[in-house]
Amino acid sequence: MKIGLAGTMSVGKTTLAKALGETDRFKDHSVYTERSKYLRDLGIPLNTESTLNGQFVFLAERASELLHPNVIADRTIWDVCSFTLSSKSISDFDKRTFIEAAMMLRNQYDLVVYVDPRGVKVEDNGVRTTDLHYRRKIDEVIKMSLEEFLPKKLITVEGTTEQRIATILQNI
Repeated sequence: MKIGLAGTMSVGKTTLAKALGETDRFKDHSVYTERSKYLRDLGIPLNTESTLNGQFVFLAERASELLHPNVIADRTIWDVCSFTLSSKSISDFDKRTFIEAAMMLRNQYDLVVYVDPRGVKVEDNGVRTTDLHYRRKIDEVIKMSLEEFLPKKLITVEGTTEQRIATILQNI
């Protein structure tokens, strides 16, 4: 089963991915978590500074995760597309073309879990932005993209990590 967690920054996607991977149901799944610090250190602009080249790197990461039969990833193509759409340096034409190409991968996910940010405070990990306005913008774009490019199966989770895991297990 290929599971992708979608949601804005600092909502607990990485924590949830790791916790899911530790459950009996998903013990045979590979868990892929963010590499933002590593990519930033390579010189790839993040967050509001996203570039087209950088977004292709992030898309390549998501595509490589989908090559595995049993995967839990703390990012999805919807996340990548939301940062692309929110970038100031990428032209509207390039944004739309990128989104159309990225969405060719959407049916490879068996389950997409949207992680609701309500009640979750932003943590400063030294890499991601802590700008609440930008966080809300990314969340809105992710939700819009999930509606426009609906995955095969989509569920929404909120609450504690344990509550989120319970919701996922009830819905698969």
